[in-house]
Amino acid sequence: MSRILVVDDDRQLLRALRINLTTRGYQVQLAPDGATALAMAGRQPPDLVIVDLGLPDLDGVAVVEGIRGWSTVPVIVLSARHHEQAKVRALDAGADDYVTKPFGMDELLARVRAALRRAVPAVEEPVVRTDAFTVDLVAKRVTRDGADVRLTPTEWHVLEVLVRNPGKLVPHRQLLQEVWGPRYESETNYLRVYLAQLRAKLEPDPARPRHLLTEPGMGYRFRP
Repeated sequence: MSRILVVDDDRQLLRALRINLTTRGYQVQLAPDGATALAMAGRQPPDLVIVDLGLPDLDGVAVVEGIRGWSTVPVIVLSARHHEQAKVRALDAGADDYVTKPFGMDELLARVRAALRRAVPAVEEPVVRTDAFTVDLVAKRVTRDGADVRLTPTEWHVLEVLVRNPGKLVPHRQLLQEVWGPRYESETNYLRVYLAQLRAKLEPDPARPRHLLTEPGMGYRFRP
């Protein structure tokens, strides 16, 4: 049974998609915003993602880019934006298809079937290596100089979100929502504390990090 993650803040549309996809044998996960979607995709990778560009927290393109940082899962973008520039931007970010609203449910379902047929079978998530440490996303294991590094559950979750988005800026808000939940999106001091702890455990020179980078005023970035 294929698992489909649907990301949209329109409750009526979410309900309609859930009903239509479920009755056709798909397992459906629903996310009302981008941060929730990225967290759900990280915990339980879907076989296909349907995402609206107009989300309340992140632009849908940012969600596509976040998923593309670690997965080749098919992504279908939904949007009321009909102009060519929006379509090009979404497709360049990694979307596989673009459906403009309003759309017919039969057409969308046909596009879902086509995307799943074209999809390459999922491969095991990679082991990410740097010159200082190694992260095994499948085994949830971190090693440095051949020895295991003990991380707390929260330290692991912060590191995992960053490692799943190599080279990409992860905004403060997204990282806080994925790790602690939406009520903590302004608690940037949490991030400073946990990034300092991770650097102390993983970076050769924590005062001059090479891999767990701060983007002042914006967020953090993992550089392999």
